[in-house]
Amino acid sequence: MSERPRTRRTTVYDVAQEAGVSIASVSFAFRRPEQLSEATRERVLEAARRLGYAPSASARGLARGRTGILGLHAFDLMLERAHEPEARVRALRDLHSPDLEGPRIIPWAETDDELLADPRAFPLYVDEVQRGFALECWVMGRPVMLSSGSDSDVSVADTAGRVDGLAIFPSEGSAAVLSRFSSSIPIVLFSAAPAADGHHRVRVDNTQGMREMMTHLLTVHGVRSFAFVGRLDSWDGEERFAQYRESLLRAGIAPEDEPVDATVRGPDRMAEHLHALAAAGRMPRALVCSTDQNALAAMDVVRELGFHVPDDVIVTGFDGILAGRLSTPALTTVRQPMEAMGRAAARILAGTAGPLPEDGSPFEAVFAPALVVRASCGCG
Repeated sequence: MSERPRTRRTTVYDVAQEAGVSIASVSFAFRRPEQLSEATRERVLEAARRLGYAPSASARGLARGRTGILGLHAFDLMLERAHEPEARVRALRDLHSPDLEGPRIIPWAETDDELLADPRAFPLYVDEVQRGFALECWVMGRPVMLSSGSDSDVSVADTAGRVDGLAIFPSEGSAAVLSRFSSSIPIVLFSAAPAADGHHRVRVDNTQGMREMMTHLLTVHGVRSFAFVGRLDSWDGEERFAQYRESLLRAGIAPEDEPVDATVRGPDRMAEHLHALAAAGRMPRALVCSTDQNALAAMDVVRELGFHVPDDVIVTGFDGILAGRLSTPALTTVRQPMEAMGRAAARILAGTAGPLPEDGSPFEAVFAPALVVRASCGCG
C-alpha cells in the first residue's frame, strides 16, 4: 500500500499566528472566553476553524497534573492466543500486498475459524460492565482508556500512569501492584473481597442471589440432590459456594465439601467429575453453577452423557450474560446489574457518586441481583 502524505497537526502557535494574537489569547478563547473581547474571541475561533484546530485536552490536563481520562483494565483471557505468531500472520496476511489499490477484499479461510475461541471461554460479564463504564464516561464527557493484559507491574502501571482513576477486575497478584498507585489515583475494584487497602469496591450481593436461587430449587422444584459447579478461585465463587452450602444445611441436606471443578482459565476437570458421578449412578438432580459460563459448559456435558435438561438434570447459572438467554434451553440464572455496576465505578472515579462515607472510608457499592427463571430449571 503506497504511503499517503501526512499533514502536521495544527498547534496553538499556528492559530495565534493566523489570528494575530498571543497563544494565551487562543487558550482563553476556548477555556475562559470571558477574558477576551467578543471581537478577539471570534477572530481566534475563525482562525481555528480555517486551520482545523482542536484544542488538546490531554495537553491541558498534563499541565494541571491530570489527564481527564478514566481507565478500565481487564485481564484478557484471549490475549495469549491473539499474540501467537501464526495467528497474527493469518489475520494480517492480506493487508500488506504492495500490488493492490483501493478497497481490500480479505478472504476468510475456514482455518481462520481457529482464531475464534468459544465465547464462553471469555468472561462475558466483563464486556457488560465495560459497556456501562464507557457509557457513563460519555455522559460525563470524560475520555476512556480501555486496556487489557496481565496483572504484572508493567501492564497495570502503563494504564495507571495515564489516567486520573482506574477501575479494574483484580486477580490474585494485582493487590501488591495496585498498592503502589492508591495514593496518587482513586481505584475501583470489581467483585473483590473486603480489605483495608483504601480502594473503592463495586460488587453484587452474592449471598442474596444464591439464597434466592436455592430457595427456588428447594421449594418450587422440590430438589433434594445437588452439586455445585465452579472453582473457588475468586471472591464471587467463594461467597456463592458458602451460601449454597448454608442453604442446604438449613434444608437438612448435607452438602459436599468441594465443588465440581470448573474454570474458564486453563484446563478443568468438570467433565471428568460429572462422568464419574454418572458412572456411579449419582448424577445430581440439580447442578448449581457458580457462573453462567460454567452452566453452559455443564449443559454440554450433561447432553454428552445422555441426560436431558431440565427433565433429568436441572442446570442453573449466575451472572445473567446474553449467552444464557440464547442457550437451549434458556438458562435460569441470577442476574447481576452489570451495566449499572460499570456506571457506578465511573461515577466513583469521577467524584460524582455523592459524598464519601462519614468515617472517610472508601465507597462500597453493593448491588442487589435478581433471580431470572427460565427453562433450564423446568420453568418458563
